[in-house]
Amino acid sequence: MSVNTVSGTRSARGQKAAGFTMIAVAVAIMVGLIAPHVVYPVFLMKALCFALFASGFNLLLGYVGLLSFGHAAYFGFAAYVCGHVVKVWGLPPEVGILFGTAIGTALGFVIGSLAIRRQGIYFAMVTLAFAQMIFFLALQAPFTGGEDGIQGIPRGMLFGVISLHDDMTMYYVVFTIFVVGLLFIHRVVHSPFGQTLKAIRENEQRAISLGYDVNRYKLLAFVLSSGIAGLAGSTKALVFQIATLTDVHWHASGEVVLMTLLGGVGTVFGPMVGAFLVTGIQNYFAQVGAWVTIIQGAIFVACVLLFRRGIVGEYQAFIDRRRNRHS
Repeated sequence: MSVNTVSGTRSARGQKAAGFTMIAVAVAIMVGLIAPHVVYPVFLMKALCFALFASGFNLLLGYVGLLSFGHAAYFGFAAYVCGHVVKVWGLPPEVGILFGTAIGTALGFVIGSLAIRRQGIYFAMVTLAFAQMIFFLALQAPFTGGEDGIQGIPRGMLFGVISLHDDMTMYYVVFTIFVVGLLFIHRVVHSPFGQTLKAIRENEQRAISLGYDVNRYKLLAFVLSSGIAGLAGSTKALVFQIATLTDVHWHASGEVVLMTLLGGVGTVFGPMVGAFLVTGIQNYFAQVGAWVTIIQGAIFVACVLLFRRGIVGEYQAFIDRRRNRHS
């Protein structure tokens, strides 16, 4: 087989994959527009916030190979900042979201600058240590409200025109933020920058030998991931009109890892599937009390044993096998 034939086949496969992705995005948008008329909107908003959080985390784990145990720091602290800006300063919700996202990004830059100097479990432990520092800061800082958190955060008027007090209106705003965030992540992943991140993940030493400043790429990915986590946390604070220690606790960092692994690491839609699965379990099995954690653990073990690549990862592998069989 000639080189031109091979390249043509790869190009055709790439075009098909891009086509399937666009179809999946279109279907997801259609489902998202209809969903609040079928499912409780507040549950959907919570799931979308965590889906965005998990998607940002997946940018770091799935495409750079860096496992962070401290992403709740950016998610939760951004929620506090957004709540304080909107409630105490009296600024509109879009400004609160921007402030929260900016603080999450800034924290990511500071922590990431130190954390990327280590690899593997040492990197994970450094991020966890910094996250615990942020947790105690949130507990002791006067503007966070301590154990009570910031309550009664007003949703306000978006751009001074759109009232966010109605759950349906708030849902479509959250859905828009999620879609924009997901498209941004998709663009980053499929850009030359994203391809370089994948090269670093696969063989860091080779990337260094090719002249890439690996630490600079890692730091930028860390900052982008933290900013998306901050955007998700700020949005969640407006949805539930509260910012508490739960969002900045290490449990939240563990949950986002679980969501990403269940859905599929290194896939665009995997974290979204994992977030909806975990949030759904927590919501619909809440009446069983502490047993919900056992149910979560059982599902996680089953997925690890049966779906090594995650739900979406296994589905993509199945499609690839069928495509190769018929090519």
